[in-house]
Amino acid sequence: MSPFSRREFLKTGVAAGAAVAGAGSLPLQAANKGAATDLVTLGKSNLQVTRLAFGTGSNNGEVQYSLGQKDFSKLVAYAYERGIRFFETAEAYMTPAMLGEALKPFPRDSYTLMSKVTTDEGVDPRQRFESMRRTSQTEYFDIMLLHWQHTDKWVSATARWQDGILAEQERKTIRTRGASVHGLPALRQMPGNPWLQVAMIRMNHNGTRMDGPTWEDNNNPDHRDEVVEHVKQVKREGMGVVSMKLVGNGAFTQHSDRQAAMRFAFRNAGVDCVTVGFKSRQEIDEAIDNLNLALA
Repeated sequence: MSPFSRREFLKTGVAAGAAVAGAGSLPLQAANKGAATDLVTLGKSNLQVTRLAFGTGSNNGEVQYSLGQKDFSKLVAYAYERGIRFFETAEAYMTPAMLGEALKPFPRDSYTLMSKVTTDEGVDPRQRFESMRRTSQTEYFDIMLLHWQHTDKWVSATARWQDGILAEQERKTIRTRGASVHGLPALRQMPGNPWLQVAMIRMNHNGTRMDGPTWEDNNNPDHRDEVVEHVKQVKREGMGVVSMKLVGNGAFTQHSDRQAAMRFAFRNAGVDCVTVGFKSRQEIDEAIDNLNLALA
């Protein structure tokens, strides 16, 4: 099937099917207005997720991996008990297998699983996605992102990966598609991109580890407002926005900064949801409190 015909198919087929994703057991606070564990809809994809996601990529997942499977599984279970129903990892992290194991006790339709694929050359996308499903012990991914897109040529450079994801959406092994970008040259390719359903964009109040003129992981306070405008642009176009770097890649050691970052992401930028990497129950509790306060 040609890329065009896949896209046409998805306009009427998979988009409608995605509406039921995440419709299993609801978080305890799902009915409460303005809560971190509310279910929100990611744009036109119709996929519902909790506003707060459990991230597993701190220092490429080393932080979570160092907990060991037993303690990591307990932490995931605690997050689930607190109402978090959105979990994210990536093929390149150290954590996909650990997360898959930790999620085994919970009904698959009661949470959202997001992963990110490395778009390297010389690899068959279908085989890669099959391998990722085996590692994560899942029959499908709710969201699949093209990982670490960092040049202004990424849209054309990842064409075969985009088509690979479209094919998996037809097979219903991937429900929603998107990309994770680093740097303004890559971010500027998101608005107006009809392939994207979900945009993962770095966000905090002072530009720490946010996008700048290059993809390098620098602080870019002078470019924060441009990033915010791109978030608003893609949302107007119907994309869902997931934000990362809410603790400045670990740089925000002051509680006031972590609160300010969460408040800015939702009140100023208007993101749909955020992912935070956790290593303790206290961090989960604080992130829930900070997000609830931001929404108050």
